[in-house]
Amino acid sequence: MSDCVIDQSLKIAAAFSDKLAASQCFDAEGGHLLLSRSETTSHLPFAALLLTTTDNVAALQEAADVGAYLVCERTIRNQPLDSLSSGGLPGSVGIFTLVANPNLGATASDAHWRDKHAPLALEVHTLMTHYYQLSVQHRFGGPDWNGFALCCFATDDDLRHRFFNSDVGRNQVNRDVSEFADTRRSPRRVIATITAGQR
Repeated sequence: MSDCVIDQSLKIAAAFSDKLAASQCFDAEGGHLLLSRSETTSHLPFAALLLTTTDNVAALQEAADVGAYLVCERTIRNQPLDSLSSGGLPGSVGIFTLVANPNLGATASDAHWRDKHAPLALEVHTLMTHYYQLSVQHRFGGPDWNGFALCCFATDDDLRHRFFNSDVGRNQVNRDVSEFADTRRSPRRVIATITAGQR
């Protein structure tokens, strides 16, 4: 396992096409709510992602119209999300949804993402303030996705325009992603704000 991983925990990641529905579940369940910054979201894989723990998975699954997943949250950079106060949360989050490379399969793709890609990401995304991998362990319903990368930056401008430290770094990351991910089937990035709440 990569030396980058400093903490792991199991959570439910619930994806919604409607921000209001996601916000209502967030109010009931707590956790962390990631809302797309885009006013129109029909072009995105989801409008909101709720990361939480619950003893009523069936109700959350029913409410999450896009999909619901049991994920292992891996902390790669900074502290676990649950330990951050509202003031310590990142300003802008790029959510990258992962579909595993079919030539590797889900398990080997996940191992590559964790053990090989994570150190490279830390090297190339020098302005990234927090980095979390949400590795899908079980799909309750929804698209056959294998993970969500939360790449966090202080500002939207840093995320959009200073994601890579160089063109060389960009090429390295893009080549490596193609090793473990199906880049044609992996959905487009969602840029989101993150809010913490308590049940």
